[in-house]
This record gives sequence, C-alpha cells and structure tokens, in this order.
Amino acid sequence: MNPQELQSILSHGLLSFPVTDFDAAGDFNPAGYIKRLEWLAPYGASALFAAGGTGEFFSLAASEYSQVIKTAVDTCASSVPILAGVGGATRQAIEYAKEAERLGAKGLLLLPHYLTEASQDGVAAHVEAVCKAVKIGVVVYNRNVCRLNADLLEQLAERCPNLIGYKDGLGDIELMVSIRRRLGERFSYLGGLPTAEVYAAAYKALGVPVYSSAVFNFVPRTAMDFYHAIARDDHATVARLIDDFFLPYLDIRNRKAGYAVSIVKAGARLAGYDAGPVRTPLTDLSAQEYQMLAALMDKMGPQTL
Repeated sequence: MNPQELQSILSHGLLSFPVTDFDAAGDFNPAGYIKRLEWLAPYGASALFAAGGTGEFFSLAASEYSQVIKTAVDTCASSVPILAGVGGATRQAIEYAKEAERLGAKGLLLLPHYLTEASQDGVAAHVEAVCKAVKIGVVVYNRNVCRLNADLLEQLAERCPNLIGYKDGLGDIELMVSIRRRLGERFSYLGGLPTAEVYAAAYKALGVPVYSSAVFNFVPRTAMDFYHAIARDDHATVARLIDDFFLPYLDIRNRKAGYAVSIVKAGARLAGYDAGPVRTPLTDLSAQEYQMLAALMDKMGPQTL
C-alpha cells in the first residue's frame, strides 16, 4: 500500500486504537491481543492504530513494541490496515518507524516527542527526519509539545511526499481552520481529541469528518452507530448518544489524570476482553468507578453485529 492509497483510506470512516493486552504480571499478552483484534476487525473501522496512545506506546519496551506491531499486522493482514504509533526523540522515533515498516505496518502515527520543549522549526525538522527514514505513509499528531502551524505543515508537505495526514489533538479551532484551508486535499484530516465523539459534529463542520474512537474498544457497535449518525447528519441520534452515554462517560473519565486510557481498559474488561491493568504511571479505575462504567455500558445494550 503506497502512501496515497493509505491517505484515501484515512479520509473516510471511523478509526480506532486497540488497547494493548498485558497479563497479570504486566507483560505483553499476545493471545489476548489477537483475540481483541479478531473481535474488533469485523465492526468496520477503516484502520486500526497499534501501539498508539490508548495502546500505551509510552510504556512499551522496544522488544515489546516489535511484538505488538507484528501481532497486529499478522492478525489483521486480510481485514483492516494497521498503522503503528511511533514517538520519542528523533533517533528513537526513526528506529521505531523503520521497525514498524519492516514488520509490515501500512503507515505510522507520529506521536509527540516527550518532555523536551522545542521551537516550531525544531519540531518540523523532527517530523521531516522521521518521514524521510521510511517509505510508508505518516500521519503527524499535533498535540502537547507538537504544535505545528499551517506554514510549517505546508513546507513539510512539499518536502515529504509520504506525510499524508494531520491529526488534531489540540482543539484550537482557529489553527484547525487555517490548516484545513491552506492544505486542502493534500492531507487526510483526523479528529484526535480525547473522546473525539463529543467534538465530531463540530469537526465535521470544519471539513474534518474522520476521527479516532477510543470507546470502539468496548462498545464497538455503539461507536459505529454514532459515527454513522454523524455521517448522515442524524442529529437526534447524535444528541441521544451524547446525553445517554458520552457525557456520563466523560464524568468518569475526567475524575483522574490518565483515565482516558484507564477507562478504556476497564470497558474492555467489562465487555469480556480483559486487557489487564494499565502500567504505571497510569492507575486503574476504582471499584466504584468501574461499577459506574458497567451501568453505563448496560444502557447501550448488546454490542453484537
């Protein structure tokens, strides 16, 4: 799959990030991960991102990263494209990028580098170096310390033909509009704020109809129903699901920093696909919060296809 083919795929449909399975000892559990991917693949996501933020990329050792990407690529070879999360300092991100390409990932999600603040020019140089290290398509994630503006993204688009996507995790509407208007169809544009469904209607109005869903990990039918309601401007269904599910879900998620991942793993467990605990520095939901999520999921009914 060349970068332009991947860009076409990412321009439509729902995307998601499978959680990464750990066993009771906290080690990667490939059997559980395979089971999870086989369960989620038929629901109709356009692409899945392995070892992304929800997949706890930040907590994986290099050897585990290779296992996660290989397992995802091998399991989903005939069902759904796999993109791999990569990040960290430039040389580290390049190593991850080359490894993901070697293992057969169709593309990369370039996560923000960590800790170090940098100028716009420095971040752009980082993105360019990763893009030029591989041939597969790259999506850059504007979030936290990665804050590229329209001018630099336009320059990167000219220098890096395989930079094919922009994912927004900032929520800066003025910046999003300027990027969308400047770059036009050069990129695919992905909504990437936590619990993106809450922002989906607004982002669609900005010309960004595609987003990544974390809740697809445990209520995949509900996630797809919501996406289709957004796509067909079914405002009644969108409002109902926002009120009945997503706003109460946010009330739980926002109780503690890091719960954007923890609550998804709790949901996976409740759905019968236990992915094990989150790794430190994240913390799992309390027993009370777990029961609150269980009650909320029950309201959504069976998730069968």
